[in-house]
Amino acid sequence: VQLQASGGGLVQAGGSLRLSCAASGRTFSSYVMGWFRQAPGEEREFVATITWSGSDTDYADSVKGRFTISRDNAKNTVYLQMNSLKPEDTAVYYCAAKTSWGSLRTPHKYDYWGRGTQVTVSS
Repeated sequence: VQLQASGGGLVQAGGSLRLSCAASGRTFSSYVMGWFRQAPGEEREFVATITWSGSDTDYADSVKGRFTISRDNAKNTVYLQMNSLKPEDTAVYYCAAKTSWGSLRTPHKYDYWGRGTQVTVSS
């Protein structure tokens, strides 16, 4: 599967952005999808994940209550709605896909990655 993230940009603190990740192929619904982010000089970190049907989600504590992950399997797309953005949310955001359950917060357990999209939050 090929993934393409979009929707990043520059926003003031307190603002919102919605990231999208479009997937190629006809088996999108068979993938667990995740969002990760990487700030300069930092390791890639888990942000959110969503199961195949979208019935279950998980979030990093740092974004819980502010970010919402969702998916539309008919459109082969996963979204990340980001509200109440903070300067510390500044990073390159990546979407990723994995076929198996487990280790959903671990970047190297994901099978496919898209190119990132830059999110910059100014104070």
